[in-house]
Amino acid sequence: QVQVVESGGGLVQAGDSLRLSCAASGRTFSSITMGWFRRAPGKEREFVAGISRSGVTTIYADSVKGRFTISRDNAKNTVYLQMNSLKPDDTAVYYCAVKITGLWAQIPGEYDYWGQGTQVTVSS
Repeated sequence: QVQVVESGGGLVQAGDSLRLSCAASGRTFSSITMGWFRRAPGKEREFVAGISRSGVTTIYADSVKGRFTISRDNAKNTVYLQMNSLKPDDTAVYYCAVKITGLWAQIPGEYDYWGQGTQVTVSS
């Protein structure tokens, strides 16, 4: 069993920055692929960013590319999502996800464990 806990959400204004953190335990952190997803009101959960086990390779949704940065600190069992130039369209509940085997995926069903989510609200 893997425990996943997100933190760092909040209410910000358009153009502001926010950093989300996600701590995972119960598995060797460097052996698991991590991803961030989000669900906006009335919409399906969508992929935001993914990072390889070593942290060398990252992938982003087109909607956040150039504004968001995913990173990880394997010594701290933590993955981060730095969000810059936030827009009202970024308002959503953000979820951290753990994928035990294989590379990252953009499909929620490919991930094995999820956090409870953290709310990010961007006002205009």
